[in-house]
Amino acid sequence: GSVCRHTRLEANGPICSRETPAAPRSRSAPRRAGGAGAAPARRHGSGSRAGHLTTKRLARATDDGYRNELIPGVKATADAERLAAALAVARARLQYPGPYPAIAEIDDPAVATRLAFLLAFAGPDRPELQESVLGGAVPAEAAPALEAFSRWTAPPDASAWTPQRRFARTFDRLAFPGFGRTARFEFLVTLGAAGVQELEADALHVAVAHDDATTLAAKRALNSGDAMLLERRAAALAESADVPIAALDRGLALWDRTTPLEPGAAELAPIRAGLRLE
Repeated sequence: GSVCRHTRLEANGPICSRETPAAPRSRSAPRRAGGAGAAPARRHGSGSRAGHLTTKRLARATDDGYRNELIPGVKATADAERLAAALAVARARLQYPGPYPAIAEIDDPAVATRLAFLLAFAGPDRPELQESVLGGAVPAEAAPALEAFSRWTAPPDASAWTPQRRFARTFDRLAFPGFGRTARFEFLVTLGAAGVQELEADALHVAVAHDDATTLAAKRALNSGDAMLLERRAAALAESADVPIAALDRGLALWDRTTPLEPGAAELAPIRAGLRLE
């Protein structure tokens, strides 16, 4: 994945033991067949709501003795259950074709990248603005960031980077005015899930100065205001819950809200086990 001369990316129940530490699970990095431009195969069912569970976070869950060193800020089983559901939902949206199926349907990678940029700018919590973008509109508030992106160029050795390194280096270089942490993360996750680029999140990329929903929720659930410690705890949580680190981005943001969640039972089970909720 390099960048074209027009500066756009080219294709390519009961409470379990509260004292025994959770054993981390081994997790293999996802593979995509067919090389850099290939769209990954769908790994789960049709997306039907059959077998789904609906959960809603309690505004003030009571401390019932739940303790898990992976999420030291969570003191109630209800909150842990909500987090498991949120991670399951977030993991599902990372599967091909990704959060925005329209991206995977576009043959021209430059066009797909531009649309992904605008959809990420709108964000998943502004569906009306996303519909406008899908209809061809460019939000006036997105113009400065889009203009900066149009002049962006990647280092000449970018094509040799691993998907994780490419995510990290590109994330740092996309710090345009008006294009914050949430939008940058969503943009790169979208390109990777749709198969436009070989990208895989290597970390949450939080910072003390960030005040986005994911960072604030991470500070609360992982009980730290130190970015390095948050990253280590986030990685341990992802490993134990057997989810990609990218799932924590949207998962944590959803966890700290009251939005009803409907995770697939099959995807939820291993996450609940990782959080010792079985």
